[in-house]
Amino acid sequence: MPRLTIFYRLIVRPLFRDPWRTLLMVFAVALGVAVVLAIELAGNAAAGSFRSSVETLSGNTNLEIVAAGGVPDDILGRVAQLPFSIEFHPRIEDFAVLSKGETVTLIGLDLIGELNGTALAQFANQIDEHELSKVRGNSDVWVGSSLGRKAGETISLMINDHTRPYLIEGVFDDHAEGGNLIVMDIAGAEAEVGRAGRVDRILLKVPEDRPLEEWESLIQKNLGEGVQIRPQGSGTEENRKMLAAFRWNLRVLSYVALVVGAFLIYNTISVSVVRRRPEIGIVRALGATRTAVLIAFLAEAGCFGFLGALIALPLGKLMAFGAVKLLAGTVDALYVSSRPGSLTLGVETVLLAFVVGIGMAVISALAPAREASTVAPSEAMARAQREHFVRVHKIRDLWIGVGLGLAAAIFSQAPAIAGKPIFGYLAALALIGALVFLVPAIVAGLVSLTSGWLQRIFGVEALLASRSLTGSLRRTAVLVGALATAIAMMTSVGIMVGSFRKTVLIWMDDQLPADLYLRPAGDPAADRHPTISLDLAKRIEGLPGVSAIDQFKAYEISFAGTPTTLAGADLRVMRDFRNSDFLSGRPPADVLNDLRKQDFAIVSEPFANKHHVRSGDSITIPAGDQQATFRVADIYFDYASERGVIIVDRRTLLKYFPDPAPSNLAVYVSPNSDLGTVRKEIEQASAGRNILVFSNRDLRTEAIQIFDRTFAITYALEAVAIFVAVMGIAGALVALVIDRRRELGLLRFLGAATGQLRKMVLLEAGLLGLLANVSGFALGYLLSLILIYVINKQSFGWTIQFHWPVVVLLAALSSVYAATVVTGLYPARIATRLNPIEVIHEE
Repeated sequence: MPRLTIFYRLIVRPLFRDPWRTLLMVFAVALGVAVVLAIELAGNAAAGSFRSSVETLSGNTNLEIVAAGGVPDDILGRVAQLPFSIEFHPRIEDFAVLSKGETVTLIGLDLIGELNGTALAQFANQIDEHELSKVRGNSDVWVGSSLGRKAGETISLMINDHTRPYLIEGVFDDHAEGGNLIVMDIAGAEAEVGRAGRVDRILLKVPEDRPLEEWESLIQKNLGEGVQIRPQGSGTEENRKMLAAFRWNLRVLSYVALVVGAFLIYNTISVSVVRRRPEIGIVRALGATRTAVLIAFLAEAGCFGFLGALIALPLGKLMAFGAVKLLAGTVDALYVSSRPGSLTLGVETVLLAFVVGIGMAVISALAPAREASTVAPSEAMARAQREHFVRVHKIRDLWIGVGLGLAAAIFSQAPAIAGKPIFGYLAALALIGALVFLVPAIVAGLVSLTSGWLQRIFGVEALLASRSLTGSLRRTAVLVGALATAIAMMTSVGIMVGSFRKTVLIWMDDQLPADLYLRPAGDPAADRHPTISLDLAKRIEGLPGVSAIDQFKAYEISFAGTPTTLAGADLRVMRDFRNSDFLSGRPPADVLNDLRKQDFAIVSEPFANKHHVRSGDSITIPAGDQQATFRVADIYFDYASERGVIIVDRRTLLKYFPDPAPSNLAVYVSPNSDLGTVRKEIEQASAGRNILVFSNRDLRTEAIQIFDRTFAITYALEAVAIFVAVMGIAGALVALVIDRRRELGLLRFLGAATGQLRKMVLLEAGLLGLLANVSGFALGYLLSLILIYVINKQSFGWTIQFHWPVVVLLAALSSVYAATVVTGLYPARIATRLNPIEVIHEE
C-alpha cells in the first residue's frame, strides 16, 4: 500500500474530523517554539548585539592600551616615541544624560587626528584645519544623526553631577556605530568628565608585517606593570563572556514550555494510536509494513512541528519586542551598559525554529509511533491492552523513578563546568524524569486512597470519574506529568525568586546603616560610576547636622579576563557591619582593622565563587599603572552586583588612583538632629548639582523595583509554560470524551442525566488538576533546592536563604487549579450532547 495513501487515510482524514483539537495542538507547539525564539532574539538584541564604547568610532585599529582608572598621559608619549610606524588614537569614554533622561555614549577624541577612517571623516571636507584647531580644549560637541539635532543648536547634557548646555558643532551619521553618540574633543572631554592627566584607552593601528602577538610583546615592554596592551575589542569579549551564564540560564528556562509541549505531543500521538487501532489493524492486514505505519505517525508529529514553527516565527518576534526591554534593563542593572540592537529574523533563527519545532515533535512522538507500528492485525481491537501494560508495570516504573531521583542527588553535588552548572541542569532533568515514571504509581495510589471519601462528598459521579482516570492510566499519567512539570517549574522559580527577594531585603537592612545616601542622577548601571564633586562632598560633611560621611569610589578593572569592580570605602567611618555580613563569621571590628592595612582587601561572595578565592588568599590586580597585591581579609555577602567587587580602604585606593571625587556618599545624621531638616540642608547645599538623595527606605524601594523588573521575564516564561499545559489539558479532556463515546452513551442510555455527565467530566478535570498540583508542588520544592543551592550558586555566586513565598504560591496554585477545572467545561458540553441511541448503534 503506498505510503502517501496510508498517511492520508490513517492521519490526515482523522485530523480534519477533529479540527479544533488539531489547531489547539499546533498552537501549543507554536507557543513553545515562539518562547524559545523570543528569548533568543531578545538576548541577541539586549546582550548579543552589545557594542562597548571601544567599538564605537574605532576606525581601522587592531590593538588597545588600557589601565584600571585610565591610562596616564605619559604612556601616550612613550608610545609616540617608539621607532615604529604606529598610529595611536587616545580616547575618553563615558556617558551623558539628555534632558529627557536618555543615556547616550560620550566619546572624547583627538578630533584633528580622528577625521580619517571614522564616521567623522565627512567633516574633513567641511571644516579646514585652522577652524578645527579652535575646538581643541573646548567642550563643543558633535552629535550622531540618530539624536535628530542640527548644527548650531545647543544640547543640554548631564555629565557626572553637573548639567549645562553644549553647542553642537556638527552632526554625523552614527547608525553604523549603534546610534546615540556624542563626540567631544579629548582635551575638553578630560575636563568635563574629570579625567585630568588620564585617558580611558589608546587605540593602536600597527603595521601588518608582524603578528599581533609580537607587536603586543614589543609595546608591552614600554608600558607600566598595570598598563595592558591587548587586541582591540577585548573588553567587549570580556563582557560577552560575563553575560554567558545569564543568557544560558534564560535559554534553559525558555525550553520549559517546549518540555511541556513535548508531553502534549506525546499524549496527542498516543491518543491517535489508541483511537485508530482498528484502522491500524486494517491497513496492516492489507499489507502495510511496520515501517510505513511508523513513518505515518512520525509524519503527523512532524506536521505539528512544521506548522507550529511557521506560526512561531511571527509570534516569537512579537513576543521578543516585549522581552527585549526586560532583558536590556536586567543587563544594565547587573552587568554592563548596552544599547539594544535590532530584532531580525535571520536564516539561523528561522532554522532554529524549524529544528526545534520539528525535532521536538518527532522525538516526542517516537514512543507512541513505535507502539503503533507494532500493533498486529489480530490485536487491533485490544484497546485496553496498553493501559493494562501501564498498570502492571507501574511498580517497575516506580523503582526507575526512585533511581532517577538518586541520580539527581548525585548530580547536584558535582561542580560547575566552565562556569556553567551543567550537572545542576542534569539533576533538574533527572527529577523531571523521575516524576514521569512516578506519576502512574502516584495517580493510582492517590485515586485509590481518595475515591471513597470523594464518593461520599460528591456522589457516584466522583467514583466514576476516579475510576475513569485509573482506567486510562497511561493517558492520565501523561496529562498529569505535563501539567505537573509546568507547575513544578512555576513553584521552583517562585520559591527561588521569593527567597532571593527576602534575602536581599534582609541584606539591605544590614548593609544600609547610614541615614541618607547620595549619588549622581541618571539611570544606574553596573559599569557606570559617575562622580560627585569633591567640594560638594566637603560642603555636606561640614553641615551642622551631619556627624560623618562615607565616601565610596568605584572603578572598573579586568580580573582574570572578566570585568570586576574595584572600590574604596572610607573606613574612618565605622560602618555598622554585623557578624552575618562575612562568610567567616568573624567580628566586623577585626575584619575592618585588617582592611585598614594597605595590603588587605575584602571581596564579594560572587567574586570569590567566580574566581575560587578564599579568605587568606592573595590577589594581584591592575591598579593605575601598577600591579597591586592584596591579601583577602574576608568575604562578604553581596547582592548588588554579579560582576564581583573588591573593596579596599579609601586611603589605599587613593595611593593608586589619585582622583578623590567619590561615586557615592553615605551620610550619618547626628543623633540630636532632625533627619528631614538635614535632608533639606543637603538639597540646598547641592543646588545646581544633579544629585539624588535617598533615605534608607527610598533606596530599598528602588532596589526592590529593579529586582522585580529583573525577574519579570522569568515570570512571563513560567506563565507561558502554564498556559501551554492548561491548553493541553483542555485538548486531552476533549479527546477523553470522544474516545469514551461508548461509555458515556451507555450511561445516558441507562438513565444518567446530562447534569451527572457534566459533573463527572468536571470532576475528572478537578482530579487531574489536584493530582498535578500535588505532584508538581512536591517536584517544585526539590527543583527549588537545586535552583537555589546549585544552579544559582554556580552561575552567579550568590548564597540565597530559603524562604517560603506562601501568598504567591497559594495564589498561583489556586489559579492553575481553577483554570484546569474551567477547561473541563467544553468537554463536559460535548459529553452532554452525545445522542445515546446513535452511539450504541455505532458500536
